[in-house]
Amino acid sequence: MPSPALETLGNRPLLAASGPEVYGQGAQRPVRAALYARVSTHDQQTLPLQLDALRRYVRSREWQSVTEIAEIGSGATDRPEREALMKAARRREVDAILVWRLDRWGRSLPDLVGTLQELSALEVGFISVTEALDLTTPGGRAMAGLLAVFAEFEREILRERVRAGIARARKAGRPHGRPATVILVADQITALHQEGHSQAAIARQLNIGRSSVRRILKRGKVPSL
Repeated sequence: MPSPALETLGNRPLLAASGPEVYGQGAQRPVRAALYARVSTHDQQTLPLQLDALRRYVRSREWQSVTEIAEIGSGATDRPEREALMKAARRREVDAILVWRLDRWGRSLPDLVGTLQELSALEVGFISVTEALDLTTPGGRAMAGLLAVFAEFEREILRERVRAGIARARKAGRPHGRPATVILVADQITALHQEGHSQAAIARQLNIGRSSVRRILKRGKVPSL
């Protein structure tokens, strides 16, 4: 669910333009800035520092702060407030997103690059105030390009490690990949289907995916081990 501040953006009065533009925004009204701060559950001391720096940046550019988000959590994947902010950007409810540092926003380098590329395609600005990174400027876009290169390098290293692990497993005669659990219950899948059970019911009863049930039934025979 988007935060209440984001839900009321459409009802805010438009003010006279007084600051620099972001992707052309700001000519008829102030740039609408969203402030995003994040801290871990066990270390919340920097939260006031982050928000203060973001507010001062907005005032220095004479933008309009339309929402402030303070996300607290220790998990790398659980960031519902950030996702709500991305949804607001897709709805064109904000013109720019401000963060204290890049590591406050991105879960990983590929995740960081992916979200920055999406924001750029949406023509929503992204600024890291303590790192002087502004993706609406040529220098900022060049930095984003370098980040994309490093992200691809990281993915290639991971792929190479996976390939090397598979090669070692094959050489040692060890099995690799996902276990063939579905093959072991193929007879049960066929029997339950012939009894009139639906694919969803079969999947629930055998604790396997519905797509696995469909695959076995589509083959029309029990695969060999």
